[in-house]
Amino acid sequence: MVTAGDFRNGVTFEMDGNVVQIIEFQHVKPGKGAAFVRTKIRNVITGSVVEKTFSPTDKFPTAFVERKDMQYLYNDGDLYYFMDNETYENIPINADILGDNFKFVKENTDVKVLSYKGNIFGVEPPFFMELQVTQTDPGFKGNTATNTTKPATLETGAVINVPLFIDEGDMIRVDTRTGEYMERA
Repeated sequence: MVTAGDFRNGVTFEMDGNVVQIIEFQHVKPGKGAAFVRTKIRNVITGSVVEKTFSPTDKFPTAFVERKDMQYLYNDGDLYYFMDNETYENIPINADILGDNFKFVKENTDVKVLSYKGNIFGVEPPFFMELQVTQTDPGFKGNTATNTTKPATLETGAVINVPLFIDEGDMIRVDTRTGEYMERA
């Protein structure tokens, strides 16, 4: 059992006969009245996203989600192919299941494929990826007393903001959960 007071991003539980996963949560303690938990939850099977509030004492049965290590091989249009590291079986997954943070994953990277009772509903990339900057404007010296950033295109095609001292060809570390620049690699 999981209580609403223990909600964290990525927690899966059963609610009203459906399996849902927490996308965002916020514990709210108003000055007047009881505390509550404001959440954004996604139905694992259908993919629909709903905003819902819970009392911190609400209890739900935990849904056991299988997390399997697989290797991302390549994509062919809207299908992305993954190889099971144990059976070497190739599994195609549709692009709409992958999520926004998959844009930081390059080929031959190990990821975790999430499934519930055999239905694949998501892919978790590694928390940090080292990627090469393929295109960015040159940085200018001076006037950098604040955190000044510029857009940079990475080898996977994703665009993020990086500090001015990053040049084309540099290897950088990106946090795939937030999509932010972390450091030079």
